[in-house]
Amino acid sequence: MIQRTIENFDIRQICDSGQCFRMAQVKENTYSVIAADRYLEIEQNGKECTFSCGEEEFEEFWRSYFDLDCDYSGYIESVNPNDKYLMNAVQFGMGIRILHQELWEMTVSFLISQQNNIVRIRRCIQNLCERYGEEKRNFRGECYYTFPVPEALAFLPEDELKECNLGYRSKYVVRTARSIVQEEISFRRIQEMKYRDAKAELLKLYGVGEKVADCICLFGLHHLEAFPKDTHILQALSEHYKRGFPRRRYKGYEGVMQQYVFYWELKGVSHVPII
Repeated sequence: MIQRTIENFDIRQICDSGQCFRMAQVKENTYSVIAADRYLEIEQNGKECTFSCGEEEFEEFWRSYFDLDCDYSGYIESVNPNDKYLMNAVQFGMGIRILHQELWEMTVSFLISQQNNIVRIRRCIQNLCERYGEEKRNFRGECYYTFPVPEALAFLPEDELKECNLGYRSKYVVRTARSIVQEEISFRRIQEMKYRDAKAELLKLYGVGEKVADCICLFGLHHLEAFPKDTHILQALSEHYKRGFPRRRYKGYEGVMQQYVFYWELKGVSHVPII
């Protein structure tokens, strides 16, 4: 166990922000997360965070995963004070960070996300992992499952994953896994590309459209300039940014602002009065 005092970090907000689907609340102030083949629990009280891992694992993996070397106060302070809507969104979700997640997992996750809600996406991914992932044990000896590798899914019948509640998205995942295994698409090359080139390459995958490609770029490649537009974002743009979101002001980290807006629309806008 190690402890850290962290500014602008709220594990509850990160869990609920729609970017990670293998994170869950296990106790009042404690959340679990499965990433790669690792399992972690985080207990947070204010700015004090306790991580259920050793120093070496924290420094080698989790520090980067949670983007802890990035100063999010700079993003927060850059918000135009005259933009009351964005000011509210940022103040409400200022504990969110953009996670460094695995590209393959994010590709499958956001293929599944189409016409879906967060609760169902989590359930679909849990089903997928339990059926096709590798069984592991956490520090308590409890069972958890890794995310299935592309080879585990590539040669299934295209409708096979309907049994994991993926519905029509089953063929998207199977065909994408096949494209990777047969090296029609190289994730290694995509990881070396800049944002626009990476997005163009992702759009070649079956079932990947503009929004999904941007989600993968933001959450799987950490291209912070990606700005996914789902129904929540489109609603915010329609109501508050009729001339378009001021991306030039936030150039290079528009995706961070997108997350604040998404979370505000998802959790806060109907519950908290705007200042």
